[in-house]
Amino acid sequence: MESNASNLFEIESNQSFSKSKIWQLNRDFYQFRGISAFSENIVPHHLTSNAFVGKAYAELIFGLLKDLGVKGKTTETVYILELGTGHGRLAFHILMHLLNLTKETKLKIPAFCYVLSDIVEENLNFFEAHSQFKVFFEQGILDVSYFDAVGSKELYLRKAKKSIEAQSLEQPIVAIANYFFDSIPTELFLIKDKVVSDVSISIAASEDPATLNPETLIEQITLTYEHTLTENPYYDNPVINEILESYKDILSHSYLFFPEQCMHCIKNIEQLSKEGLLMLSMDKGFHEVHDMDNKKEPDVVTHGSFSIWVNYHALGVFCEKQGGKVLFPTYSTFHLELGAFLLLKNADSYAHTIDAYQKSVDDFGPDDFNSLKHLSYFNVSRLKVKELIALFRLSAYDSTYFIKLLPRLKQVAKAISFNERKRIGETLHKVWESYFSIGEDYDLAYEIGGVFYDLGFYAEALLYFKHSEKLHGQKPDTFYNLALSYYQLRQDKLFFQTINQAKAAFPAFEQWAALDKLDVS
Repeated sequence: MESNASNLFEIESNQSFSKSKIWQLNRDFYQFRGISAFSENIVPHHLTSNAFVGKAYAELIFGLLKDLGVKGKTTETVYILELGTGHGRLAFHILMHLLNLTKETKLKIPAFCYVLSDIVEENLNFFEAHSQFKVFFEQGILDVSYFDAVGSKELYLRKAKKSIEAQSLEQPIVAIANYFFDSIPTELFLIKDKVVSDVSISIAASEDPATLNPETLIEQITLTYEHTLTENPYYDNPVINEILESYKDILSHSYLFFPEQCMHCIKNIEQLSKEGLLMLSMDKGFHEVHDMDNKKEPDVVTHGSFSIWVNYHALGVFCEKQGGKVLFPTYSTFHLELGAFLLLKNADSYAHTIDAYQKSVDDFGPDDFNSLKHLSYFNVSRLKVKELIALFRLSAYDSTYFIKLLPRLKQVAKAISFNERKRIGETLHKVWESYFSIGEDYDLAYEIGGVFYDLGFYAEALLYFKHSEKLHGQKPDTFYNLALSYYQLRQDKLFFQTINQAKAAFPAFEQWAALDKLDVS
């Protein structure tokens, strides 16, 4: 491959946006990085995969289960398919909240099975081997499947050894497209003066692509755009073509992402069930036309991989033209959208699902919580114990949010009442219950153990230092704090055993001398 006159290496020239190699680069990145794309925080994921988001999804799914219970449809299992699961943390949050909800209801509801899907085998293997998923696999409420949203038309459940093919399900299927539609092939058009132009792209890189891994290559690519008048009809599908043509009259001058393949993905999944589909999707994007007008030539966002904004307006119109019902936030959103697409028979009869959307998204939802997160970060130095606990509770005890505010908690926990100590202790346990490990370097268990120790809860501190050792291996700091906990609990035999083991493993650690000076008489 030769470089051009501008010293750029041409990768592709004048290709339709949806057929461009840029999408294959995205797939290559996830295959190249695997789970480390998330554990090393290369791809940002907390915004759409925190415990609060998981709780919102769980409420919506529980609403559907209750609706099916009211309709007497309780004998068949409801399958919940997460598209592009990635790291598995969102699934863990959803399952934990959903199990709590189903335990509390007196209404007979159908069984469910959550399916973790991905195109990256390393990720699927990670899910199957994860200790925190083991109990869900054993209960039969969790399974794993390879699923390509662009090409797959059936599911094979690896745990159940069962195929789900077209029209094989007797219950509606639930699909979760979380931070997903922004990364699958999408058309790009320019709408100007009531004319639709197809936008093609050329891709070049500053270094020879043959010498670069997918992550580095995506960081270096530059895109240039060309416009060609479209011929009508552009698509064979008259419904999709009608949606595209409608933008000539509702947009004045704008670049438009058009999610034709997302529409096919939705139809492919809907076809798996005789009863239709509940699609839940959250991403950065727009469902109101005024937010989509006057969009400039797109600047593709790169973060290891790359992503675009999602045209939820087109997906909503597509759903409605299929006879479905669409739920979008009534009020403006600032960070992300969470939409519910009810491609169900007699969709208006799913009252519990609709009510759950009102309460968990429209009244106060993930977008609102994200605004409060930013407010708390800005004012962190002014937060007191009671306010910190309230924020942790509001977050559904999200562990990543807890880590952000932990330095302030350590500051204010130095002079507190007994009741506040007790409440902090309860909060720490809840945060740990909400934590799902994806292999990050951060040692949450060690930090929680340290807070318990400072509060004088030495048995609890000991428990979490052991959790730390199990997850992150033996470290001198962990040994040191285990020994101190045994000392405070007057467990002298274990105190000396731990010191001897620690000295043998880490003889150069200087703080062993401090432990030798402790009075155990």
